[in-house]
This record gives sequence, C-alpha cells and structure tokens, in this order.
Amino acid sequence: MAQVPQRFFDALAVRTWCGLSLRALGRAREEIDAINVYPVADGDTGTNMYLTVESAVAAVEAVFEAHAVDAADATGAVDAGEPDAGGGPSLADAVAAMAHGALIGARGNSGTILAQLLRGMAQVLTARGEPDHTDGPGLRLALRHAAESARQAVAHPVEGTVLTVASAAADAADAAADGVRDDGTEGDCAAVARAAHEGARAALAATPGQLPVLERAGVVDAGGHGLVTVLAALVETFTGRAPGAVAVPHARVAHGGEVPAGECAAEEDGEHGPAFEVIYLLEAEDAAVARLRRRLDALGDSLVVVGGDGLWNVHVHVDDAGAAVEAGVEAGRPYRIRITHFGLGDAHTTGTERPPRERTQRAVVAVVPGEGLAGLYTEAGATTVLARPGEPPASGELVQAVRRAHAREVVLLPNDAELRHTAAAAAEQARTEGIRVALIPTRSAVQGIAALAVHEPERRFDEDVVAMTSAAGATRHAEVTVAERQSWTTAGICQAGDVLGLVDGDVAVIGADVTEVAATVLDRMLAAGGELVTLVLGDDAPETVIAHLEARVREAYLAVDTVVYRGGRQGSPLLIGVE
Repeated sequence: MAQVPQRFFDALAVRTWCGLSLRALGRAREEIDAINVYPVADGDTGTNMYLTVESAVAAVEAVFEAHAVDAADATGAVDAGEPDAGGGPSLADAVAAMAHGALIGARGNSGTILAQLLRGMAQVLTARGEPDHTDGPGLRLALRHAAESARQAVAHPVEGTVLTVASAAADAADAAADGVRDDGTEGDCAAVARAAHEGARAALAATPGQLPVLERAGVVDAGGHGLVTVLAALVETFTGRAPGAVAVPHARVAHGGEVPAGECAAEEDGEHGPAFEVIYLLEAEDAAVARLRRRLDALGDSLVVVGGDGLWNVHVHVDDAGAAVEAGVEAGRPYRIRITHFGLGDAHTTGTERPPRERTQRAVVAVVPGEGLAGLYTEAGATTVLARPGEPPASGELVQAVRRAHAREVVLLPNDAELRHTAAAAAEQARTEGIRVALIPTRSAVQGIAALAVHEPERRFDEDVVAMTSAAGATRHAEVTVAERQSWTTAGICQAGDVLGLVDGDVAVIGADVTEVAATVLDRMLAAGGELVTLVLGDDAPETVIAHLEARVREAYLAVDTVVYRGGRQGSPLLIGVE
C-alpha cells in the first residue's frame, strides 16, 4: 500500500515515521550488522538500532490505543477502530512516548545514541507550545537539538561516527528551513527532511576518511548508516516515497575474524579494549548522574549516558562489570541490567573464528516469565527468553533466540496472549532466513509446559507441532495476581491491592487472600474435569498456598495428580494449569 504523505509533523506523522523506520531498519539490519567495526566489531549495530526503534513504536502505539479507549469511553463509541472525535493524541504526547520508548528499549552504543537523538527532538517539540503540529522550521530546530544533545551524552565524541552524521543532517536542515525553494515555497517539513537525509548521506560517505578503522576495513560507520536509514523514513513520511539507496562503499565484514588484527576501535596501540559491555536503566537525580559519569569514565570507555527527568540509560565498556553496576547502585536504582562479555567466540569477538556449529534438526524457543521456569524449560531442552514483569520481549529478541537455537526447524511458544503479534513478527523474520518456524499460540507458561511435555524431536515436524498444539489447547490456564489500580473487570470493580483470580484470561474471582482466591479458582477449573493440575509458585506467594491446594485436590478430586514448580520472580503469585 502506498504511503500517504504527511504535510506537517504531527502525532500521526510521528507514528508513521516510527513505523517506516522500523520497517527500513528491518530490511537494512543485516547489512548494518555486517559493516559494524566501531567501537567494537560486534556485528549487532543494526539489530540494536532496530530493537531501540521497535520499543519506540510500541510506546507510540500504546498512546494511540489509550487515546482511542479514552475517546470511546467519553463518547460511548463501541467501534474503537473508527476515528475518534478527539483527533488522536497531541504531538507532545506522541514524541514524548517515542522518546521514552526508545530510552527504555535502547540497545548497544548506537541504539543508546539513537534514543538520545529522539529524546532531543522530543524536548524541542514538547516545549514549543504547539499541541497539534509543527512546521519545517520547528522540525529543523528539533534535528539541531537532537544532534547537540546526542553529542553531549557521549563522554568522548569521535568524528566519523553517527554523531558526525547527525550534525551534518542538522546543518543541512538549517539551510533548508531558512531558505526558499526554486518554486518559491519556504522550507516545509518535506524539504527539511530531504535536506537532512541528503546531508547525512554525504557525511556517511565521508566517514572512512575521518576514522582510520573504517578506512582500513573498507566500510562506512554502521551507526551512521542506521541514522541515514531512519532519516530516509522521515523523508518517506512527508513525501510518500522512500529515497534511493545509499551509494557508499559497503565492504562486508564477517563476524568473528575478518577484521584485520588491531582494527577494532576497542584496541589502541595493540592493546585489547575492555572485556564487558554494561547497560542498565537507572532511576537517579541529575547530580548523582553527573558523579556517575565521572566514575564510569574512569572505569572504561564508550560511555554514553542518555535520558533525564529521573530516568537514564547507561552504556559503558569496562573490565570490571561489577564496579560499573555498583556505581549505578550508588547513584540510584539500576535495573534491566545487561552485561555482555567481549570474549572469544562471543557475539562481540574479533579474535579467531570458531568452526561453525552444525545445525540441529529441531528446537523449541519459549518465552518464560521467571527464572525458575526458565531453568525448567532449559532442562527440557528449550531455548528460553526471559520476560520480566512489565518488560515483554521485543520481536528482535525472539528472532535472536531462534537464531541461538541453531536449528533447521523451530517451535515457538510465546506463552502470553499479549505476545501473539510480536511472536508472529519474529516467526516471519526467521522464515526469511530459511528457518522453518511453527508458532503455537500458547497463552500461559503452563500451556507451554504441557506442549513441551509431548515434544518429540524424532517425529515429523508437522506431527510434532500438532501434538504440542493439542496438548497446549487441552490445558486450561489461570493466574492469581494482585490489582495495581482500581478497574472494571468481568467479575466487578476491583480496587488496588485486591487479589484477582483470572481463568483463561478473564477475571473470575476478586478477593483479599491469595490462598482463598487460588482455591476458588481451582475449584471452578476442576468442576469441568481434569487429570493433572500444574501449580507454578512465584516468589510473592505465601508458602502455605501450595500445601493447601494439594490437600484440596487430594480430598475433593480423586484421580487428579498435582505437580508443583517454583517460578521465581514471575510477576504473579501463582499460575495454575489443568489438563
């Protein structure tokens, strides 16, 4: 379908730009990964930028969905798919969501810088006092502030990188916004976007001459390539047509050994760079973050700290990962901590390449809500993706897990109804890479356990998928959780702190005690019959609940077996499955 051009930069344009950027980065991801040699030849710049934008897209879509729900509540509308009278969210709401989503989802060095570029744009657009839209000069100011704020976020800016490309884009946008076109019109959003893209593309082509590691490897800067891709999507947003392909050298760099010795920018004068990449989100005050910057700068390199208003994304390369995390603890509350070892054979290696591992015939990839279940699934032979409370995995993470499984055939278990679209997108991406993927729409981890229990790799793929799907479908699932806020439910109005019993995704019981609610839920489920009860206990559940439920099953339901697992920090006190 042809893209409808946007005349102004409004909330709809933000939504369109984010979506087009994600699609464009999806197409260019492998090419960008392949030329990634700076600051570490880790082959993941394109993937990291894709995951960062994917998080921004999810946040923007959530704002539009919330606005549609609010408008429907206010007008009594029943068709949320129809345009609402409110005209959608404001520009400020949309760009703030975009920036926040990118911040919390930022991955790697280039993804973190991209998040700050989007935040810099949002700071200008939310401060201009224009709730509906902005014009070309406004977009130009946003691009300028984006480039400046990104440069300030990097401890030691280096030319020939994405920072240089961003500055060139802002310079070109300045000229477009201030000038008059040949047709007599002032620089509108389309003209500003075209100029920014052209300026960025020219700067990208020049990066090998600014950074020796790029020149020796015969590539342009990978992060800069990603930014040019995002700016091309901005042009398409306003014109309806994507610019032509970038005509710059793209010598491919094979991951794991094709970069000449000493070419990695993390190696200076023959010495290896830091051993670990540390990334975390941090809740902290500005003064504490300033102290953190100084401490991390002394510990390592590639330091990028982005964010503000109490929430930050911290990225650094260090030899002492523990010290980097401890510095975050001293500054505030670090969470979503990710530590990657730049070791031999790791994703970030530039050493001797390991012999390629032979693909297995079949594997299972599953999303699990807690560490305990992750261990259970792993023991059963599955490759797991951990979904922490409030942090659902993006499709890129699922694709990476499918690749990590290293199999010709993969069965994907999302184990969450909310992940069905994410899992479908991941499956589609993996299929384009020649992997045969079957998505079983499991809505709970207990359904995934049932499916995994009948998995037989020696069976024909189709037969195995049918058997696993049947087992999952025959398993009713329930969850006992605690309400975070007052809300309407199918069982009535609940208050914050109430214990909720959900059966097959719908609230069936509202109570005050976890054990009592769990017992009521279990009785309702077993009223329809059952042979096996699966109980997954979370860290927040009272220890007595399992003994109570096991005794209840023994006394009231003859010939029904019970199996218990420890789920860890799974977000809900208890998961229940009945087969």
